[in-house]
Amino acid sequence: MINELIKLIQSQEEELQRLLELLETQYKMIMSKDVFGLEGLVDKINECGKKIAKQEIERRNLTGEQNIKDIVYNSDNDKLKELYGKIQTTLNSTIMKKETNDMLLKQQIVFNNKMLEIINPRREIKTYNSYGNLSR
Repeated sequence: MINELIKLIQSQEEELQRLLELLETQYKMIMSKDVFGLEGLVDKINECGKKIAKQEIERRNLTGEQNIKDIVYNSDNDKLKELYGKIQTTLNSTIMKKETNDMLLKQQIVFNNKMLEIINPRREIKTYNSYGNLSR
């Protein structure tokens, strides 16, 4: 079981590295405002995510109800412990990059909506509410 788990973690590590590279490319495209490039990147990111999810299901089928941390730390296999530490680092980097990209995309959307509102303001009559603020 340990050897199968090592192979599975290695393949997961490779896919996570690929996803991290795609997210880095996405970051560069966000910063350069390459909308068409971002659109083409979506399918690649989704495909990579599906592969990682499939491998995670295989890992859960292999380990059963046991916690992966318990398996790793109770084993005497140094290679398994090293791979587990490496995949944790890669996973944390991937999560951080994804959250950064999400935040930047949301910022751009808010900015674009504000610019559209300035360019094309609402034409309705504004009234004041009971607090003295303009209501829309």
